[in-house]
Amino acid sequence: MRHRVSGKKLGRNSGQRKALALNLTLALLKHERITTTRAKADFVRGKTERLITIAKRGLAHENPERTVHARRIAASRLNNDRDVVGKLFDELAPRYEERAGGYTRMFKLEPRKGDRAEMVLLELVDRSEA
Repeated sequence: MRHRVSGKKLGRNSGQRKALALNLTLALLKHERITTTRAKADFVRGKTERLITIAKRGLAHENPERTVHARRIAASRLNNDRDVVGKLFDELAPRYEERAGGYTRMFKLEPRKGDRAEMVLLELVDRSEA
């Protein structure tokens, strides 16, 4: 029985799972579109959306302490990658300021050739096509 068991293990130990989550999140925020398996996309989608919400919380211009706090939280979760944190707060948070949630979407692709794993295209909504 799986009562009260949450989260996905993805066949990895905890260190590998944390590294995978960090790398996929950084790739999605940097490139705004990644191709990955369905399980990995489900795994990283919530983490990315939570980070965008934290960045939106940091847009409160009347309270600079709140902005600094949100930046520090995001930086700690993104391994202090200054480029991605800057993009998160300068481009992505203002883009989604009016949106209540649902910053990502998935499109099903054809299965992977080698093992028939379900592949998806995970991308940020309202992204520029440039």
